[in-house]
Amino acid sequence: MKAKMYDIGIIGGGTAGMTAAIYGQRAGKQTVIIEGGTFGGQITSSPNVENYPGIASVSGSEFSMNLLDQAVKLGAETAMEQVTGIREENGVKVIETDGKDGKEYRCKSVIIATGVTHRHLGVPNEERLTGAGVSYCATCDGAFFRGRDVAVVGGGSTALQDAEFLSAYCRKVYLIHRRDEFRGEDNIVKRLEGKENVEFILNTTVKEIIGNTAVERLILNNKKTGKEFKLEVSGVFLAVGQIPQNEVFADIVKLDGNGFILAAEDCVTSHPGIFAAGDCRTKEVRQLTTAAADGAVAALAACKYIAE
Repeated sequence: MKAKMYDIGIIGGGTAGMTAAIYGQRAGKQTVIIEGGTFGGQITSSPNVENYPGIASVSGSEFSMNLLDQAVKLGAETAMEQVTGIREENGVKVIETDGKDGKEYRCKSVIIATGVTHRHLGVPNEERLTGAGVSYCATCDGAFFRGRDVAVVGGGSTALQDAEFLSAYCRKVYLIHRRDEFRGEDNIVKRLEGKENVEFILNTTVKEIIGNTAVERLILNNKKTGKEFKLEVSGVFLAVGQIPQNEVFADIVKLDGNGFILAAEDCVTSHPGIFAAGDCRTKEVRQLTTAAADGAVAALAACKYIAE
C-alpha cells in the first residue's frame, strides 16, 4: 500500500507547531504533528499565563490543550514519536522517526518547531519547586512577584534583561553570577548599577533551593572564600542558557553556532520547503505570542511553497 502523503509535516507539538497545524488545516492542507514528548511544550509547566493577548489568565496546560483540541477538530493528525531525521526523496520530504519498524512520514513540506529546553542548575529542589517560585521566564512570571524579593541566576544578556525587567516589579532583585564579571551587554550592567533595588552577588553559585511548598531561600556558595550563606527570596529566575534540540537536522538545514536553525522572520530555512517556527530558530524574543506568530507565518509559507 502506498504511504500517505501529507501536505505539511510539523515536527514539535508546542505553541508554534500547533498554531501551524491550525493555519495549515484552515488553508485546506493535511497536516500531521509529530511530538516526542508532551504536547504543549514548556508552557504546560506554567501555572498561570497572563501575557497572551485576549486571555486574561489561563494555566499553561489548559492553553496547550485548547490549541491541540482546535487543531485536531480541524483535521490535524498527531503522532507520539521521536523524530530522528529528515531526508529528501525525489522532491518529497521524508520525516524519519523511532516509531515501530522505523515509521516514516512523507510530506510536501516540513515545519520544524522543536522549541528549546532551558538549561537547569541541577541543584536540590529545583525540579520540585518549578512553578512554585522557580522560573525560567521572567517576562512570563515576574508580575506574580510584585513587591517581593527575588533572585536571578546567570551572567549573560538574558539574565541582565531579566533583572532589569524584575526591578520594575520587585522590592529587591539579587543578580547571582558565578564569575566576577558579566558576559552580557555593558550598557545593561551600567543601568542595573544605578538601580537601588538591584544587588550583584558575584563569584557565587547556588548550592540548594529551600522551600516546602514554595521557594523560601537559597543556599549560596562564595567561590573565592568557600563559605556558604543563605539568601531569603520568594522566587528565583534561572537564566543560564537555552538548549535547542536541532542536532538531527544539522545535515539538512543550516544551524548557527549555538545550534539554532538559521531562519529569519519569514521562517524560511536554507533548504527549500523546510521551515522553522518558534524558539528553535534564530530570534531575539521567545514568547508564546512570537511562537504563535511563527506558526502562522511558517504554515502560510508552506502553503505558498506547495502551490508554487
